[in-house]
Amino acid sequence: MSKAFHCLKFMTSAVESLWLNFVRLWSWNCLWLVWILLVVFLVYFFRESIQIIESISTMSIFLGSLSPRFYVALTGTSSLISGIILIVEWWYFRKYGTSFIEQVSNNHLAIGSDDNETNTNQTADGGGKQKFKVWRNPLNLFRGSEYNRFQWVTGQEPLTFYDMNLSAQDHQTYFTIMQKAWRERNPQARIRAAHQALKEDPECAAGYILLAEEEATTILEAERLFKKALKCSEVLYRKSQILQHHNPILEAEHRRDTNVLVYIKRRLAMCARKLGRTREAIKMMRDLLLFQLMKEFPLMNMLNIHENLMEALLEIQAYADVQALLHKYDDISLPKSATICYTAALLKARVVCDKFSREVATKRGLSAAELSAVEAIHRAVEFNPHAPKYLLEMKCLILPPEHILKRGDSEAVAYAFYHLPHWKHVSGALNLLHCTWEGTFRMIPYPLEKGNLFYPYPNCTESADRELLPAFHYVSVYPKKEWPLYIMVVASVCTITAILAILTHQYPETMIVCAKTITEFLSLLLTPFAVILEKVDSLMPASMWHLLTKI
Repeated sequence: MSKAFHCLKFMTSAVESLWLNFVRLWSWNCLWLVWILLVVFLVYFFRESIQIIESISTMSIFLGSLSPRFYVALTGTSSLISGIILIVEWWYFRKYGTSFIEQVSNNHLAIGSDDNETNTNQTADGGGKQKFKVWRNPLNLFRGSEYNRFQWVTGQEPLTFYDMNLSAQDHQTYFTIMQKAWRERNPQARIRAAHQALKEDPECAAGYILLAEEEATTILEAERLFKKALKCSEVLYRKSQILQHHNPILEAEHRRDTNVLVYIKRRLAMCARKLGRTREAIKMMRDLLLFQLMKEFPLMNMLNIHENLMEALLEIQAYADVQALLHKYDDISLPKSATICYTAALLKARVVCDKFSREVATKRGLSAAELSAVEAIHRAVEFNPHAPKYLLEMKCLILPPEHILKRGDSEAVAYAFYHLPHWKHVSGALNLLHCTWEGTFRMIPYPLEKGNLFYPYPNCTESADRELLPAFHYVSVYPKKEWPLYIMVVASVCTITAILAILTHQYPETMIVCAKTITEFLSLLLTPFAVILEKVDSLMPASMWHLLTKI
């Protein structure tokens, strides 16, 4: 009964959305059609006063006196101009995801736009862009030993300035010391500032953190520096813990020392995970989560250490422990992520994927376990529709950014970068994903207006992902935008004029015969309309123009 109710509700909302779109389009089309018919009627009725017949006859004589070379030059020039416009439109669409002509017409000429859409665009973020929230990537890499090595080999920047600027703001917020060092744009200037801070204070944990993140060229060297930072931060943490209740200043210092200690332990756990000491990393992450239960570290939810722990547990194939974590964090009151949704789908797919066959499932239908796995995949794809292309290796992976946008392409890159091997470890999981993930889109035909299990998909992810991901990466867009009508019209005009130019240049006499044949055929088709116009003209008073001038 509940399924029938939800199905009826979904069909009602879909019909309502289609009706509103139809009414909106029909109203504008009616206005344009009425205006065009009115112009045609006025031109035809006042044809004698404005001498349109004489002008047409004069123009036909002028056009008849032109040589075929003129038409070849005309078609060639128009083809060249159309080609240039097509190239510019294609470049602008690939770069910004919209047509330049369409954007100018909507923003400045207000063609085909309504007041509601204009108000929505203007109120979002105060400048035509919607607000979005970016999150710290819990699995972000090390700049010196990973991001910089990629840049040395390829010569391409793996991080954008926007992403690095967000990291600098995070460090200033968490640590509240070495503010100038974190604000420096030049990496060498940041490293020099860290060395200067350690020279002035050998127990400056933030200085060791900066050197481990940016100067260390290997994970081993980064781990060594983080261990030095851990010794310093533990001493400072114990001191501030005793004095934190004396005054607000000491309480703020204790909060800063807490953040520094948590950050160092988390990065040390990631170092152990990268160096193959997975069980040691799991123990460190469990200790951090235990501190979270004791409410010692208020920023634990922002760091999302449980996602680091899930990835490490999947590496050793401890699926029961992963299921226990999901039972705790995959709650309706907690924020979701691609890691949680896709890990839940992987665990359910693991039960049935080794024996799953599309042909067999089509004949006999899905069992209860298979249906549960497919629903989990649909749920994950609805939350982040970009991840399956990376998991199925339909798109190339890149290094994940330091910040991600949930439900965006940046989150999909960060998830697939670490979790693709875990899907490959489960035999048949990728096959089940390949067979079922596209079925999600049939359940949400209008994802920007209404979702199934989550809120409607935000339409600001594309602009945010372009800020977070490097320029050489082709950003995935959902829902996929169709080519604008302007680009298709320009491409058609460019192609037709180019073909006409070539044919006219090669076969001028044949093209003249074809043009005359087409003209005679069109005149034959327009004969009934001419008869109707003559009848209407005969019904009108002969002195209509004279009467109108006297009004």
